[in-house]
Amino acid sequence: LLQSGQQSWLAGLKTLLLNVSRAVTRDILITFSPTAGPSRLNTTEKGKAGKIHLPREIFRSLSSQTVRVVVTVLNIEQLGMFKEVNQTAQVLDNTVVGITVGESSISGLQEPVQLTFAHRELPQGVTPQCVFWDPSKGQAGGWRSSGCVTQPGDNGTVCSCDHLTFFTLLLNPALDGSTAKALMAVATAGCGVAMAFSIFTMAFCIFIRCRFRFEETVRINLGLHVNLVGSLFLLNLAFLLNSGLSGRTHPRTCGVLGGFTHYCLLCCFTWTALEGCQLYLLFVKVLGIYIPRYLAKLCLLGWGFPVLVVGVAGVIGTYGEYSIQTLDHQVIAHLCWITSKHLLVHYITNCGYFGLIFLFNMAVFGVVTQKSCSLQGTGAVQGYHKPWKVALVAAGLFCLLGATWALAFLTYGISSTPVLYLFTILNSLQGIFIFIWLVILYYPKTKQTSSSLSYIIRHDKTTTASQ
Repeated sequence: LLQSGQQSWLAGLKTLLLNVSRAVTRDILITFSPTAGPSRLNTTEKGKAGKIHLPREIFRSLSSQTVRVVVTVLNIEQLGMFKEVNQTAQVLDNTVVGITVGESSISGLQEPVQLTFAHRELPQGVTPQCVFWDPSKGQAGGWRSSGCVTQPGDNGTVCSCDHLTFFTLLLNPALDGSTAKALMAVATAGCGVAMAFSIFTMAFCIFIRCRFRFEETVRINLGLHVNLVGSLFLLNLAFLLNSGLSGRTHPRTCGVLGGFTHYCLLCCFTWTALEGCQLYLLFVKVLGIYIPRYLAKLCLLGWGFPVLVVGVAGVIGTYGEYSIQTLDHQVIAHLCWITSKHLLVHYITNCGYFGLIFLFNMAVFGVVTQKSCSLQGTGAVQGYHKPWKVALVAAGLFCLLGATWALAFLTYGISSTPVLYLFTILNSLQGIFIFIWLVILYYPKTKQTSSSLSYIIRHDKTTTASQ
């Protein structure tokens, strides 16, 4: 830090040292601000500086007659310190306040230390949270809120903590009640429409399969689409049941509903992965599939593997009521899902599992797009030359591979609310997109596609990839 500039380092550090007798009979009041630093509070002082209230309990527990109280105000923007990895919240005025009394660690106070962080009215969609710096969190340290209570106000936020360390006030992007209700309404309406289109899609795929009953490759592809759309139908149904019954059900019923919702989500992810594998075989390997009962084995994997995961999670009591709430503990919604005590299961089985599937499917999508463009340039692929048709087919394939679910990883940070709206709309309408994609891909040229596929399977593997 000294090599990077001693003056800037000193400019961000302002310290107040006080020698206080152990027999103190009154609480100590100290003011602090990012510009003026800390100072003793005079009774006639007015203004919007922050305040620190040190209770007498701190000094009664000390053995020495005289102790040193050190209050440090840090500007972390100048220092480059106290920054958590992937931190999305903002630190109020880039200010961190450190408090030490004596040379021993003080924690477990019955009467808490109170820090008042002065600020104007906070912007919409931001929730204040009192936190302290924990060096043991992660690899480089991080912010924690345990032992601190946040009391927001119009002119400042009071942080009551049961220990002494470095404190700050984080401004976390958070959903307000009206936004949460709007998202739930959009998701509910979208799921209802998606369920109807899922039924249309499955009926359409079955109809097309009958037209291509002699073309095994096409039948397998359509069978995969039917199972994927079926998993989406069950997932939308589980969400509607969840939003309608959660909060008013028996704990065991809520646990079963939470397990069913998790199962449907895992089925959707698994069938998305199987779609990517099938696309890889057709476009990259360019091989016909001659495995006996190939579709039946895919069904066993697509519907059976999630059973194992949900079964193990259910044995350890993973499912129950989950409350979505803001950082000031205001409950936004109740869901039957993975409980807060077992969020590690969610991160592994949902976030981690889908993350691997997404990386694989996007790699397949890139290879398929590259091969399709090269075949279009050589004239090997006929049809769909119009740009809007090509764009629709690419968008449908993108949706088929589950790319819209990746928006869930972007629902943190300042832009979380717009991304949440986009995530909710696109995923609730995923069944509609797949239906449109299948109609454009198969229906207009059913006879032509049938005859060309027969020729392809008999003669040209390269053209099979293009189809």
